[in-house]
Amino acid sequence: MHPAPPAFLFATGIENSYPTIHHGRTRVDEMERCRHYDLWRDDFSLVQELGLSFLRYGPPIHRTWLGHGRYDWDFADATFGELCRRDIVPIVDLCHFGVPDFVGDFQNPDFPHLFAEYARAFAQRFPWVQLHTPVNEMYICALFSARYGWWNEQLSTDRAFVTALKHIVRANVLAMRAILEVRRDAIFIQSESTEYFHAKCPGAIGPAEMRNQERFLSLDLNYGRRVDSGMYEYLGDNGMTREEYHFFLANSPLKRHCIMGNDYYVTNEHLVDEDASTSPSGEVFGYAVLTRHYHDRYALPVMHTETNMRDEPEGSAERWLWKQWANVLRVRNDGVPVVGFTWYSLTDQVDWVHALREDRGDVDSVGLFDLDRRIRPVGRAYKRLVEQWRDVLPAQSLCLQVPIVMPSHFDPEGLPEGYWAAQASRRAKR
Repeated sequence: MHPAPPAFLFATGIENSYPTIHHGRTRVDEMERCRHYDLWRDDFSLVQELGLSFLRYGPPIHRTWLGHGRYDWDFADATFGELCRRDIVPIVDLCHFGVPDFVGDFQNPDFPHLFAEYARAFAQRFPWVQLHTPVNEMYICALFSARYGWWNEQLSTDRAFVTALKHIVRANVLAMRAILEVRRDAIFIQSESTEYFHAKCPGAIGPAEMRNQERFLSLDLNYGRRVDSGMYEYLGDNGMTREEYHFFLANSPLKRHCIMGNDYYVTNEHLVDEDASTSPSGEVFGYAVLTRHYHDRYALPVMHTETNMRDEPEGSAERWLWKQWANVLRVRNDGVPVVGFTWYSLTDQVDWVHALREDRGDVDSVGLFDLDRRIRPVGRAYKRLVEQWRDVLPAQSLCLQVPIVMPSHFDPEGLPEGYWAAQASRRAKR
């Protein structure tokens, strides 16, 4: 009998953003900038050195998906083969802020169906992979690409934002359906930014309320929840048809396959002025309060899927790790089923200090390891945290455990019913 899988999903991630800037002329490939293409074996060793079994990871879409029905699986075969050999569970990130050149950008109405074909092809090639994040941070991707004008289509209108958002979320929904056709016990962990907008003055209450409705749009559509009335009018005014809206409502049963992954950084809370402009507020409510907002709305298990802090001044990253973990424990003790936690990413990143808007090579010291793969103090602190807590949290409730199938346990003939019957039998003999 195989040992039980880890009961709590302690994870890190390998940063694989790849948006385009300069109107498509420059691809910002974080795997290349962080030297993962050369050091991927070392990076997987570092994951295990930290005592982690879960890794947010995905193949570079622009190097893998070459055209309609055309794929280059060489790098994915090598890396995912090694993850399987090491028994590291990937949470597979199939689309992280960019699309291949032949797709163009998120304004392309063909993207959702094309992406679903890619997701199906991936699932067929790697059937042992159970956990997926088809599209990472759907709201942020649409916002930065089509309202702020920073990435990809580099547009700055509400209509472009709604167009990008409906295509991105539809792609995520169709990808979930396609993956489930291949692996019926697949689990989808959304990684979405947890946001809040604070009114700076009385005249800002209206604009802040609108932004606080808007922050839920991607997950409302993804989970088939009826949007707030103001957002229904906003979507309709900016190009979403009733037919498109009802597509999302019709796919609400997919919600039962999902974990609501939410990301929280010190930049996730904002001040809103009466002209609707925003500026950073810093941490006001914090992760626990905002997670209650999202959990009350969707009633799903939660995983903290991203956080980090620059280690400036020295010790800042360790303090942020402790604060985020304290928030996870607080919200979990208050009854929210939090099933995992992630420091993102494994290594420092490049050019995220200015949101990948510029190609300057500036290192952002937010990793558990630096780019020379030397462990940072926060890396040592995270390793201790995992060692101390991984056997304590499961004791609180066996019902808060995700039905994970480890790569080494995968049996295409015995999943999911046979595997979970065997696990139940093992627990009964304890």
